[in-house]
Amino acid sequence: QVQLIESGGGLVQAGDSLTLACAASGGTFSRYQMGWFRQAPGKEREFVAAVLQNAISRQYAPSVKGRFTIARNNPKITVYLEMINLKPEDTAVYFCAASLRSSFSLEYEYWGQGIQVTVSS
Repeated sequence: QVQLIESGGGLVQAGDSLTLACAASGGTFSRYQMGWFRQAPGKEREFVAAVLQNAISRQYAPSVKGRFTIARNNPKITVYLEMINLKPEDTAVYFCAASLRSSFSLEYEYWGQGIQVTVSS
């Protein structure tokens, strides 16, 4: 059983940067594909970014590509989401997720509780 705890959210202005972190415990971190998802008010949860177990292969949603970077530090059992040039439409609750699957499957077994990111215009 993997536990995931997100941190680093908050209120920023458009154009600002923010880095989210997700600390994992209770499992062998290097075995898991890690992802970030987000859910805006009144909308479905959507995929943001993922990084495979090798820490090299990454995938991004078109809306964040070029502005967001996902990275993992296996020894520190943490995955990060660096966000630059934030826009009001990035406002959402951001969730960290872990999956034993690979190849960028969108099926994740474990989820964090979520953290709020609010971008003001």
